[in-house]
Amino acid sequence: MNRTFKGTSMLSRAHHFAVAALTSTVLSFPALAVQIEVVATGLAHPWAVAFVGEGQMLVTERAGRLRLVDANGSISGPLTGLPAIAAQRQGGLLDVVTDRDFARNRTIYFCYSRPDPTQAGFNSTALAAARLSDDAKALENVRDLFVQSPSYRGGFHFGCRIVQGPDGKLWMGLGDRYQLMQEAQNTANEIGKVVRINQDGSIPADNPFAGKSGASAAVWSYGHRNIQGATLDSEGRLWMTEHGPQGGDELNLIQPGLNYGWPVITYGENYGGGQIGDGITEAPGMQQPAVHWTPSIAPSGLAFVDSDRYGQAWKGNLMLGSLKFGNLVRVALEGDRVVDQEVLLPELRQRVRDVRLGPDGFLYILTDSPNGQLIRLKP
Repeated sequence: MNRTFKGTSMLSRAHHFAVAALTSTVLSFPALAVQIEVVATGLAHPWAVAFVGEGQMLVTERAGRLRLVDANGSISGPLTGLPAIAAQRQGGLLDVVTDRDFARNRTIYFCYSRPDPTQAGFNSTALAAARLSDDAKALENVRDLFVQSPSYRGGFHFGCRIVQGPDGKLWMGLGDRYQLMQEAQNTANEIGKVVRINQDGSIPADNPFAGKSGASAAVWSYGHRNIQGATLDSEGRLWMTEHGPQGGDELNLIQPGLNYGWPVITYGENYGGGQIGDGITEAPGMQQPAVHWTPSIAPSGLAFVDSDRYGQAWKGNLMLGSLKFGNLVRVALEGDRVVDQEVLLPELRQRVRDVRLGPDGFLYILTDSPNGQLIRLKP
């Protein structure tokens, strides 16, 4: 199925946004017409897509299933070999990425809500590695590389986005587990953190808290609420989106050892109204977001466009999905700063869970519903 939409210039009043420390000239591009090509449909609450060559893609379904979608859009039965998964509320089988050397080693990384084997009903976010079998029907040599600590009895704010750096090391964005939000400021654990590990699960010696007493050596940054999108730009900078409470969704440029403020500072408020903590938006030693959104757009999925497929209008931009408004948002960068935004595909009206740039240079979107779609965007 093909449909053609045009991007809507700038943001409507319902999509108010703020750009932190904006001093550069705002960029303006003419709207780019894009064609929606539905690659596959019938996916049950898909969460992430990864590319495995020959037009094939792995897609996770939150309920705990991993499927292969071929170049013709056919969807396989569930692959075997996954570990036990605590699929409840926001938890389940979540992100998946392929190793940079996948063509040689067939390694994938995925994150999921892992049942605590020692405490019934408790769970945590885990990052695992596995080998995709030669026939692409099973996972082999599955092993957990990292398990968030402490575990918790709950079904919210697992985070769970993975990025692999050029050096092979892995970042994962984590959530604050909702009720444990104060722990996002405690570097002794991994609640509300970005963590960084080696491909074998060991901790890199150059992590900012490695060797520091009373701190988790895995922590890369802290003060996060619920990370839902992550990508690298062409300069190797790490960008992540996270959900605020009622308002205050954020896009952040993630740097080692820095504090991103939650829940001490936020542009959001409690559900139903009322300030969080002291109701402040700035504090010494805490980072301001590159962009914050109020009302919330519920950002999820994040991709950097370094392809020529869409011309200069989109090249060098970030693309993120909105779960709440069912559209795509283009974020224009100038260096490491955000200088403009544009709402795209306003007529889509489907919860956008993941956004990825494929090896063919096209953007791919997953929509989150019981009958979710895998979509390719073509200019």
